[in-house]
Amino acid sequence: MLGNFVGVLFDGIAYGSLLFLISVGLSVTMGLMNFVNLAHGAFAMVGGYVCVELMNRMGVPFLATLPIAFLVSAFVGFVLERTLYRRLYEADALDQVLFSIGLTFMVVAAATYFWGPSQQPVHLPDWLKGQVTILGLAVGVYRLFLIGVVILITLALGLLIERTRFGAKIRASVDNQQAAAGMGINVSQVFSLTFALGSGLGGLGGGLGIDVLGLDPTFPLKYMVYFLIVVAVGGAGTIRGPLLAAVLLGVFDVAGKYYVPVIGAFVIYGLMVVLLLLFPSGLISRRS
Repeated sequence: MLGNFVGVLFDGIAYGSLLFLISVGLSVTMGLMNFVNLAHGAFAMVGGYVCVELMNRMGVPFLATLPIAFLVSAFVGFVLERTLYRRLYEADALDQVLFSIGLTFMVVAAATYFWGPSQQPVHLPDWLKGQVTILGLAVGVYRLFLIGVVILITLALGLLIERTRFGAKIRASVDNQQAAAGMGINVSQVFSLTFALGSGLGGLGGGLGIDVLGLDPTFPLKYMVYFLIVVAVGGAGTIRGPLLAAVLLGVFDVAGKYYVPVIGAFVIYGLMVVLLLLFPSGLISRRS
């Protein structure tokens, strides 16, 4: 029983780490830029399809496809922010929701047209397959790899936002756009780069998540609620909040489906309700 419990805990942490990696981009755009972007899953799907195409058609190694997926998703996000999203920054939340939902359906239709409705395969390198034994317990190599990647990205994001000049520009632009512009900060450029960063992180998560979450044209709709739950429970605009929320939700989701499969799919929603009642502003609120 102990081995099963530790295995479920490990798988839950790995699953939660993946949810965090995709959702943190939504936390950046929704919390720091005050834009309700329900199309965030579409950027994750773009990253996933970039990885699949590079591996299956060009023979690019899996790890080499990940930075390309990040860059392509970031570029798509940058272009859409410049052409479409910025027109709705001052709009109310309903307009933003309707726009992003419409964009999601367009992306789903385009992916279905070009790649069909079936799941896309991913071919992991041999060294990421199988299991390793740690302290007498067998754990999946790829899930261990996911946790390591998320730890590195979390540290890098924390340093970027809290310790760099660009991070200071982001915080200043969010808190007071007029004052930031008066100090010589190009607020428009900062917002574009911030949106591109969030989109790129989503694309990176989409590429890493093919083996765990799967990849088909319905991906943005299938996991939209999960990404929103992570951001809402963790606290939009923070790094630590969504990380804590994603790990908690991932562990409870995996444990619920393993121990109580009849109602396992509803465990994560029950936990969400409890946490939002206890922490209506999120587990960790963004500081000005």
